[in-house]
Amino acid sequence: MANFHRLPVARGRPVRFTFEGAPVDSFAGETLATALLAAQVGAFGHTREGNPRLPFCNMGTCFDCAVQVDGRGLVRACLTDVVEGMVVNMQEIK
Repeated sequence: MANFHRLPVARGRPVRFTFEGAPVDSFAGETLATALLAAQVGAFGHTREGNPRLPFCNMGTCFDCAVQVDGRGLVRACLTDVVEGMVVNMQEIK
């Protein structure tokens, strides 16, 4: 019979940012994708057809996690660390 042991989880300091105007609590060292998924955000954006977009590859190749940060261009949430006070919004489909 296997012996299972819980590994300790070392979290960074608490970090708060906003997504679509709502506060999201996370921890330093987490990516935006990790924090948004942990907060049970239902969509990072929408397809042209209106379907929700969520991270697919979680390693930066698919761009399904692209979000707008601090009013600038799109970033991949799976490659971007959370920063205190950042303002994150869904990408706008034009």
